[in-house]
Amino acid sequence: MIYTILQILLVSIGATSAMTWFSYAMSRNFRELYKEPVLLAYAIDKMGINVSAQSARIWGWLSHYLIGFLFVVGYHLLWLNYPDLMSPIGVLVLGAASGIIGILSWVLIFKMTHYQPQIDFKGYYIQLFFAHMIFAIVARVLYSLILTLLIFTKAYVTV
Repeated sequence: MIYTILQILLVSIGATSAMTWFSYAMSRNFRELYKEPVLLAYAIDKMGINVSAQSARIWGWLSHYLIGFLFVVGYHLLWLNYPDLMSPIGVLVLGAASGIIGILSWVLIFKMTHYQPQIDFKGYYIQLFFAHMIFAIVARVLYSLILTLLIFTKAYVTV
């Protein structure tokens, strides 16, 4: 059980970091605010929660990585029950589904918080879709690599 939690945690950190790097690169390339942790911090501020700007930024980053963790938990459960989803096509399907979930979630966040950032929403949602594709691909690769490492570690190290 501890190995599974460690695997999911490491995969989620790696996949979320890859996705975030992509969003930051797209944000820089297109000179738009496509940075999910920053947008989450602004949304937290718009929700009327009385926290400092620094706390909102920290919560933005923590919530971004927590959401990534929850996605990987979902992937893990799906991969256990439907191993075909680990195929390249299956991973692309998961990435596309995750992208759609991400887009719908952001539409809801913007609507609930009445936060209307000065961004190109169409561009943001397109890059968000592809960011989730990257998330799924990196998650799949790391899932196998980390599982292999944990199997070797467990075989040679006693905890």
